[in-house]
Amino acid sequence: MIDFSSPEFFSYAIFGLVLNFVFSMAFGIYLTNNIGMEEMLLSKGGKEQPWWLSLSLAIPFAKMIITLYRVAILQLYFLDQGKSHKEFWIYLTTEE
Repeated sequence: MIDFSSPEFFSYAIFGLVLNFVFSMAFGIYLTNNIGMEEMLLSKGGKEQPWWLSLSLAIPFAKMIITLYRVAILQLYFLDQGKSHKEFWIYLTTEE
């Protein structure tokens, strides 16, 4: 069972948040370098983040795993099929 009062749990939670921040920033910088900030702003859709995504911050490493999932979609579905970073950005930010 998970002991929520233990110092180890809080250290894992803080480490998970730090890793989430690092991975999210790195992914954002990567997309900005490949698409361009102005192009990202012009092509951004109106899709809002799901409600459960903000709750994932409470679970250590959950948001980092979601970011890594998005990186995998970018690589496997978009880049490996010859699509561009911009097409991924439009997919990520547009409601269908």
